Amino acid sequence: MKAKTLLLSALLAGNVFAFEVAELPNITERETPNTSQTKIYSYYNSIKEAKNAVVNISTQKKVKAPNLQAHPLLNDPFFKQFFGDAFGAMIPKDRVERSLGSGVIISNDGYIVTNNHVIDGADKILVSLPESNKEYEAKVIGKDSKSDLAIIKIQANNLPFLKFASSNDLQVGDVVFAIGNPFGVGESITQGIISALNKNGIGINDYENFIQTDASINPGNSGGALVDSRGGLIGINTAILSRTGGNHGIGFAIPSEMVKKISKSLIEDGVIERGYLGISIQDVSGDLQEVYKNQKGAVVIAIEKDSPAEKSGLKVWDLIVKVNNKEIKGAADLKNIIGTFNPKEKVTLNILRDKKEQTLHLTLAKAPNEQQGSIKENSGIAGLEIGALNAENKSKYGIPNNIQGVLVTNVQANSKAEELGFSRGDIIIQIESFSISDLKSFNDAMSRYKGQTKRMLINRNGRILSIVAR
Repeated sequence: MKAKTLLLSALLAGNVFAFEVAELPNITERETPNTSQTKIYSYYNSIKEAKNAVVNISTQKKVKAPNLQAHPLLNDPFFKQFFGDAFGAMIPKDRVERSLGSGVIISNDGYIVTNNHVIDGADKILVSLPESNKEYEAKVIGKDSKSDLAIIKIQANNLPFLKFASSNDLQVGDVVFAIGNPFGVGESITQGIISALNKNGIGINDYENFIQTDASINPGNSGGALVDSRGGLIGINTAILSRTGGNHGIGFAIPSEMVKKISKSLIEDGVIERGYLGISIQDVSGDLQEVYKNQKGAVVIAIEKDSPAEKSGLKVWDLIVKVNNKEIKGAADLKNIIGTFNPKEKVTLNILRDKKEQTLHLTLAKAPNEQQGSIKENSGIAGLEIGALNAENKSKYGIPNNIQGVLVTNVQANSKAEELGFSRGDIIIQIESFSISDLKSFNDAMSRYKGQTKRMLINRNGRILSIVAR
């Protein structure tokens, strides 16, 4: 008997640390939707006004065919005999490329915000209003490729327009509606929720702070509205993640706070000017997590000479943890926050240096604009746009620090620069006998040989090429 008692005690003792799960109370009732024969559930009132302010945008762009008229095969008797008159018909001809997108009216006198990629490079932009066959030709007021936003305007008054709602108030799970013109079928509305906030590192834009939603966004929705259950504008639909081109429930919208600031600047000034620190940064990742004790922030890995960062005393390996007392979660976070400031604004940085926190005060400079330093037709090469080969561009394009020159930031289609063979990302390192180290030396060399044939050396992904500019 004593042995049985001891065994029972041992079994009970073994259950002393049994795990108990937390449980909700049992369900005692279920609520049934209103089954009245005269009522239904509907979001109509949420979007009835908002949908009237989302427009269809169609663009036309003339694409020039390669000039083959002087090709030796065209005059070759053998080819003429073999192909006959049909040979000339095989030569590609100029064509007009068309595309569709969406836009959002933000004022009653015709200002429309859309994605930059919807209208970029278009020769003609046509806007049609919902439930209307009339088309308006729009003009570009301003565009910002770094955020993928643009403002266009049509000549019309008393238009319906969307009011901005603050994207700072959003929460994951909020009900949202995407309004646009998917696949060119006309105005369509899809419903979903906010799946995530502050998404970056997607690789779509230079400045990323996306709202992620599962509301269906498809080709043609770009530039359309993402609205809340009040019909307030909370974002501009811009992209989807998809392996097939169809919707997989992962769509991204530019938040309304960013849209509002950039739209205002583009309408008032035609350009967007951002504050600039003059540094290259990266996340606290890999082995750096141990060095910085898993502290969040942005690690400084390069500093541009004479930049606000250098003047303030910022150093390589400093960890920026706060800007104006706002916590920095990573490199993208810092870039987005600095991009919201204007040039000449004063900011306070909290940094971690040698495990000690320090405070630095500085005045931001004007962010380099890819359009600055552009070489237009009257200064040498039409369609060639260049920029300084600074620390930011070297980091962005993976260019070694010892490389000097000027960076080709854009080559306009069908231009003299494209014909000569320039490509975006090229580094111009020499013109005739002059070494190119910066924009000034480039402009000096171009002025010296203005109107003359010039031999140029180009560094393209580590290979040295030559281009003869006539």
